[in-house]
Amino acid sequence: MRVWILNQYAVPPGQAGPTRHYSFARELILRGHEVTVIASGYDHVCRQEAHLRGREWHRYEVIDGVPFLWFWTPPYRGNDLWRVLNMLSFAGWIWPAFPAHRLATPDVIIGSVPTIFLALAASKLAGRLGVPFVLEVRDLWPQVMVDFLQLSSDHPAVRLLRGIENYLYKRSERIITLLPGSIDYLAERAGRRDKIFWLPNGIDLNLVPSPIRPPGHDAFTMMFIGNHGLAYGLDVLLDAAALLMREETDCAVQFRLIGDGPEKKRLQARVEREAIATVRFDDPVPKRRIYEILQEADACLMILRDLPVFQKGTSPNKIFDYLASVRPIIFCGDATFNYVAEAKAGITVPPGDARALADAVLALARKPVESRMEMGWCGRRYVEDHFNINRLAVGLEGLLLEVIEDYARKDPCGWPKMEK
Repeated sequence: MRVWILNQYAVPPGQAGPTRHYSFARELILRGHEVTVIASGYDHVCRQEAHLRGREWHRYEVIDGVPFLWFWTPPYRGNDLWRVLNMLSFAGWIWPAFPAHRLATPDVIIGSVPTIFLALAASKLAGRLGVPFVLEVRDLWPQVMVDFLQLSSDHPAVRLLRGIENYLYKRSERIITLLPGSIDYLAERAGRRDKIFWLPNGIDLNLVPSPIRPPGHDAFTMMFIGNHGLAYGLDVLLDAAALLMREETDCAVQFRLIGDGPEKKRLQARVEREAIATVRFDDPVPKRRIYEILQEADACLMILRDLPVFQKGTSPNKIFDYLASVRPIIFCGDATFNYVAEAKAGITVPPGDARALADAVLALARKPVESRMEMGWCGRRYVEDHFNINRLAVGLEGLLLEVIEDYARKDPCGWPKMEK
C-alpha cells in the first residue's frame, strides 16, 4: 500500500522533536509499503528553518530510507498569532498544491492533530483524491484551549474549532488516538465506537543504546527532557527545588531541564530572580542523543498540570524514553493511565504538590543504586513488552489495510474515486 502521513511537526532522529512518524514510516517501508511523511521544514523546537534552502518553497528528500516532503511555513517564536499563521500556511499547501509535487496517489492518508487545520486540509485532500482519510488525535482540540487558557466553551474560536473537530471525527474512516482514556469521548462525537483505535507513542529500540549505571555525581541528578510548555507545569519543579535548597538534607540534588518551549524564558528568569542554584537549563537535543543524555541522570521527572483534559490520558514521548533508559521516574500528575505505576518504575505524587515532589526526590536519592536500577529495569521490560514501535507498527499496518479494503467496498455513490 501507499501511505501519506501528514504531520506538520514530524522530524527525523537528527532533530529534536517527535520522531513517531519517522519510525512508523521506516517500519512500514521495511514491510514492503511505500510511505511519505509530509511536514513543515521549520523546526518547531529550535525555531529555525531546518530543511529548505534559499528561496525553496518545498523539498523532497529521503532521510535514512524514509521519504520526507517539506513545505515552507513562516517563522514564529511563541504561542501567538504568528504561530497560528504558521499552522494555516502549512494547511494551505496541502490541498491545492499537491499535484505539482508528482507524488503517486496514495491508498490512504493520515492527518495528525494537534494542528487541526492540517487535519481538515488532509481530509479534503483525501476526498479530492478519492482515498480514505484516517485522523490521528494527539491532543483533544479545542478542549486543550478551554483547559489551558480558561476559555469559555462559547468563545468564537472554541466554537469554530469544535465544529471542525466534530466534522473530522465523522468524516474520517478511522480515528487513531494516542490517549487511552479518550475512546468514549471520541466515540460519542464520531457516532461509532468501532472506528476508534488506540495507538500510543512507543520506543524505537533501534535508537536506544545499551543501558548503563548512573555515572555517580556529587549531586543526585533529576532530569526533565522535552517541551517547556503550559502542559507540564514546571513551576512545581522549581518550587520543589527551592524547598530542597532551603532545607538541610543529607542529599545534594540537581535538576536538569533539557529542551525548549514557550515557558522556558520565564522559568529561567524565575530561577535567576529567586537564585535557585540547583536548577540548570540545557538546549534541546536531537532524538539520537536523548538516550546518551539520559544516561547522565540518576532519575527522571514527568510533570503534568492538574487539568481535566489529562483525565482522557496522555502519551508523551518523554515517558517512553525514560522507561527505555532504565532510570526510575517520578510522575507528578493525575492522568487516567499512569505508565509509571503500571510499570512499577518509580513514584507517583499529586499534581502541583511541591512538598510531595521534594519528598519523592529525597526518597529516591536515599535508595541504593541497585534499588533504583531495579525500578528502571521494570520500566524497560514494560516498554519493550507493550510499547515497542515494531509491534505498534504491525497494528498500524493491519488498521490501514483494513481501512483500504473497507473503503474499496463502499457504495459507488459515496466518495468519488479517481483513476490512479
